Amino acid sequence: MSNFDVLKELIEIDSPSGFTHNAIDFLDEQFNKYGFKTRRSRKGALICRLGDEPARLALAAHVDTLGAIVSGFKNDGTLAFSPIGGPSLNAFEGEYLRIHTMEGAVVTGTLLLNNPSTHANRETEKTQRSVDTMHIRVDEDVKSPEDCRKLGIRIGDIISFDTRYQETASGYIKSRFMDNKAGCYVLLEVARRMAEAGRTAPVDLFISNYEEVGHGGACPWDDSVEELLVIDMGVVGDACEGGETFCSICAKDSSGPYDYAMRTRLVELAEAGNIKHKLDVYPFYGSDGSAALRAGNDFRVALIGPGVAASHGVERAHKDGIEATVDLSLAYIDDFVGR
Repeated sequence: MSNFDVLKELIEIDSPSGFTHNAIDFLDEQFNKYGFKTRRSRKGALICRLGDEPARLALAAHVDTLGAIVSGFKNDGTLAFSPIGGPSLNAFEGEYLRIHTMEGAVVTGTLLLNNPSTHANRETEKTQRSVDTMHIRVDEDVKSPEDCRKLGIRIGDIISFDTRYQETASGYIKSRFMDNKAGCYVLLEVARRMAEAGRTAPVDLFISNYEEVGHGGACPWDDSVEELLVIDMGVVGDACEGGETFCSICAKDSSGPYDYAMRTRLVELAEAGNIKHKLDVYPFYGSDGSAALRAGNDFRVALIGPGVAASHGVERAHKDGIEATVDLSLAYIDDFVGR
């Protein structure tokens, strides 16, 4: 059985793009605990090899999340910010946050609309949420830019947001950053179950750390890699077939179609194994697989993942969808090794 406490622990490690070292260290420790060797790329990505021979198949998930960065000081002691990735500012309004200073201190705050009190501003409901109409309120007695600087805050400091992780009795997991900590958890489960079975395979598990900003998969993969199976969130929305209790198999996203043969085999394996799945097209989406192909890598790419509702907002997934993705990933490894 899966231990979702590991997922909770991973999600609660702050890791916006550019600030992923603590989460990478945690994942590294987990893979080593299962008895597998790991290494780091020059960009700080983590690679876990499930066997001694050169990897012919790679599975990838990204640990970097949405966040923000301090971009300026306002005269009243509040902070301007620039988003990291594409957070839905409407959904992040009012969220508690942490500002990570270069000296290692953490200063807390809240993301708010400018002049947010409805008793003082009749336009709060009509105002478009943007970096120009919002600010960060620091939880200290600050009245000026200099007050903020005395706290050690600088332009460029990373901002991470509270996750509000909750598991329900019905199997739902409500939390920010299920995209794509859930995918990383899938890779941890793949490694754990392989280790428990005493199995190895010519497979690399790749933890990307820059997917949310577009270049996580844009790296020189080993020449031996023939196929890349990306594990990332499945889109749940009016234009899509997927749901939170399913593993989504993506046929196409904004970057174009994924490999037809890989996608076909994934569907066949899901059907044969009674794995809950949906075949889908994502209208506004890109993945580490997209970045890897654009970088000129010569291998086939497919994309699957657990359904995640309200992506880049107040996200929710289900344990069934995560388990289905683990099962399909393992089935694909078995099928690949047996060819």
